[in-house]
Amino acid sequence: MTVENLLFFAKQHIHSSHAKILIAEALGCNPLELLNYLDRIIPEEKVKLIKEEISALENNKPIQYVLGNVNFYGNNFYIDERVLIPRFETEELVENTISYIKQFFTNPVDIIDLGCGSGVIGLTIEKKVSTKSVDLIDISKQALEVTNKNCEKLQSKANIIQSDMFESVNKKYDVIISNPPYIKTKEEIESIVKENEPHIALYAGEDGLDCYKKILKNIKPHMKERCLVAFEIGMTQANDIQKLAQDYLPNTRTEVKQDLSGKDRMFFIFFGIN
Repeated sequence: MTVENLLFFAKQHIHSSHAKILIAEALGCNPLELLNYLDRIIPEEKVKLIKEEISALENNKPIQYVLGNVNFYGNNFYIDERVLIPRFETEELVENTISYIKQFFTNPVDIIDLGCGSGVIGLTIEKKVSTKSVDLIDISKQALEVTNKNCEKLQSKANIIQSDMFESVNKKYDVIISNPPYIKTKEEIESIVKENEPHIALYAGEDGLDCYKKILKNIKPHMKERCLVAFEIGMTQANDIQKLAQDYLPNTRTEVKQDLSGKDRMFFIFFGIN
């Protein structure tokens, strides 16, 4: 079967852009280059694989899981159904955190990524700033298996620790960052997310605040004298998290930042930092 034939077949079943991505991935080229290969014959085993992937997409499986990888902040990460699919909003959290680290810290920093999932946050920051240590924490053993794959892929020296937030952690940090579960138990979400992504990485109690409460309640012993705390948050949660921050870290400067669509998405705590 030629590229042109397979492309025609795929477009009858899935979105055109997804069809191009699947075929280009199999050929090891850029989707924009496919027009240069329309007459190429695709080996039968690859045709079979692509048709299986097309079927998976038809059955509402996210393309990131079908491909087994995602580009995050310029790096290619392995992912599968054991971890959340990284979003663009999380790239914004990472970008702002990197900026603050460079602004407020001159020495190599100790960083902890709580609820790390695939490890994209901590591993990306490790590549962009000078670090003394990077600890990647998750309660899920299955998620940490994915984290380990990405550590090997990116040749990272990060420490992988199975823990319910700070439960098995005995260190102090310059930077504490987390994109924890923050969806309310009864909140309606897209079916493609609900049916595919791990619920342990999505839901956080009736108000969606369970993880923030757990982190902030136990955070003080793990903060150095100067510490940056960075959270990704739900777009309606800023006021509630502000109250939690004031309860557990009174008189500490905080900041809410919006994502590119203008929604509250990032919450920063500057402990001992003016």
